[in-house]
Amino acid sequence: MPENELKNNQTDPDKPGSDKSGNSEPIRLLLVDDEKGFANVISKRLRKRNIDVATTYSGSEAIKVLRKKKFDVAVLDLKMEDMNGIEVLKIFKTMAPDLSVVMLTGHGSEQAARDGIALGAVDYLTKPCDFGELVDKIREAFKIRKEKIVNEKGLNKEK
Repeated sequence: MPENELKNNQTDPDKPGSDKSGNSEPIRLLLVDDEKGFANVISKRLRKRNIDVATTYSGSEAIKVLRKKKFDVAVLDLKMEDMNGIEVLKIFKTMAPDLSVVMLTGHGSEQAARDGIALGAVDYLTKPCDFGELVDKIREAFKIRKEKIVNEKGLNKEK
């Protein structure tokens, strides 16, 4: 089972009340990964952390979902069968420029992940990844998005 794609963590981030961020509004997350078992396990665990997860298993499916619903953060796998993550990232940034994207990559694809950052992703993680680290990256990406929106509103008021 692809659950082994996730490194074991010393603390149990699935315990209720283990959300130390003080964040009361759920983060709207779009998870895009063609490894269904991995995506489903991650989705279940994230939901326990006050994260509203929509899971898709391909780039084209993710694009369809993004057309219908707003998200704060996307976690996007780089290597998928129908479209690669860089192609999907470019489309996401056109459709929803303020969407914060965290790239997920397998070993050996760090350069592609850095390319994703150059195209607007906020960060990347290498699989297998620590679940706590993934949650931290999602929360960081959410915070970056919120700050960006606040700054843009402030700039618009000054004009």
